[in-house]
Amino acid sequence: MEFQERLNRYVEEIEQALDQYLTTFGCNGQEKIVEAMRYSALAGGKRLRPVLTMEFCRAVGGDPYAALPFACALEMIHTYSLIHDDLPCMDNDDLRRGKPTNHKVYGEGLAVLAGDSLLTYAFETAARGMNGSDVTAQQAVEAIGILAHEAGYYGMIGGQVLDLAAEHQTLTYEELVNLQDKKTGGLIRAAAEMGCVLGYATEEQREAAKTYANRLGLAFQIQDDILDIEGDEAVFGKPIGSDEKSGKSTFPGLMGVETCRKMVQDLTDEAVCAVKTLPESDFLVQLAESLVGRKK
Repeated sequence: MEFQERLNRYVEEIEQALDQYLTTFGCNGQEKIVEAMRYSALAGGKRLRPVLTMEFCRAVGGDPYAALPFACALEMIHTYSLIHDDLPCMDNDDLRRGKPTNHKVYGEGLAVLAGDSLLTYAFETAARGMNGSDVTAQQAVEAIGILAHEAGYYGMIGGQVLDLAAEHQTLTYEELVNLQDKKTGGLIRAAAEMGCVLGYATEEQREAAKTYANRLGLAFQIQDDILDIEGDEAVFGKPIGSDEKSGKSTFPGLMGVETCRKMVQDLTDEAVCAVKTLPESDFLVQLAESLVGRKK
């Protein structure tokens, strides 16, 4: 199957599953909160993280569709983080993926609760992920543990804490890498590791996946920083220059845009090299390469 065809199929399956999980049927009067959850979760996007979960499962010899509930759980957590990140007490953004942010539509209180609901429902979704599939209880517990670890204060939330503390501060390169390794890298690392667990990967394969995810996550963030300077708002889907307005340290601010472009390519090359030994690596290679120079 060609790269784009497989990618489109994954995205379609993920979005259909999210739509089914986030149904208003049987809400018992809680339709409004589900509506707010759906507003952000079904607003489009690259679906990079859940795609990685499914593809790493396939790449090491597993069934990618057995990983679908875990992939959706990860995307729910990613969506909750975006809702909260956009709040006035955080980045105070008005646009996300070209649409008004959740709190602009539903108000701050409901936006907070929509994020909270996506976070908690993610773990319910993952916990039920072995029902009717070949996923064992041991695999499910390990995958959920990885997700919780990388979404919590060791990972994404820890990175957000560092990000808040760093506003109007000038970070060193090492400090900025540490921040983004947690904030952006945490869920990308979780995606790769969960896929490996669900696909019965060897320890060597899991290490390769982790290296790929670490390099890809950093390249992804550096490209985001570049787009925040020179992107097209209509394509990027959120305001350009928001990092500078918020007083945030960025990679281009430290090293310049051209150096950052080279870093994105070098990190991508390292990610590609890491997964060449997997039984199936073509899709992962092409996915990494497709993110170089992206516009959104």
